[in-house]
Amino acid sequence: MADEPVLVITGASTGIGAATAQRAVEFGHRVVLAARSEDKLEALAKELGGDEKAIAVRCDVTSWDDQQALVQAALDRFGRMDSYFANAGFGAKRGFLEESVEHWKSMIDTNVLGCALSIRASLGHFKKLGAGHLILTSSIAGRRALPGSLYSATKHAVTAMGEALRQEIAETDIKMTLIEPGAVDTPFFDNRPSGALEPDDIARAVMFALTQPSHVDVNEMLIRPIHQPT
Repeated sequence: MADEPVLVITGASTGIGAATAQRAVEFGHRVVLAARSEDKLEALAKELGGDEKAIAVRCDVTSWDDQQALVQAALDRFGRMDSYFANAGFGAKRGFLEESVEHWKSMIDTNVLGCALSIRASLGHFKKLGAGHLILTSSIAGRRALPGSLYSATKHAVTAMGEALRQEIAETDIKMTLIEPGAVDTPFFDNRPSGALEPDDIARAVMFALTQPSHVDVNEMLIRPIHQPT
């Protein structure tokens, strides 16, 4: 049991995060599930095998104290942390006259600052360890601007952050992977898209990156549903 790798996942209560947790346990990982929704996290942790396999930690990714506590919880419970999936994020309606200013601020704080704090909270441990794997959820929207999309701007920031991190750690044995999904059928959308990817499609991509040999670093994975035109 002590030899099983430990994966921390933010935004783990639903969608891609929850699906990745399920796949990770199947692949022999133990998982630390983080989100603001404690009830959903606890239920998922129990489903995945309880304290031997999964623990739930309430975490607001925009809080530096919460991020540090999340990493410490992984080390306290399992004695190790091998990878960190910075997956938490949410969107907004397109149009610069849409949504409230408060919604914009919360989205920017979560998608951009939250990702940066996840890197900061985990990178020190990985540098001491001399190994590790950081995975960041960006988006196809982080490769091309979308009309009126402030969300797209936040994901461009995550894409840039991932590449900046890759360059910083290039001389180490720490890995960095950007996951860039197209449309995924998750609670992210108010109206679920048709013909979209399933959360498990992204989860399997995450596990592909995590299970490569030590000399292989999968830096970017752009994943579209087969008929998505752009």
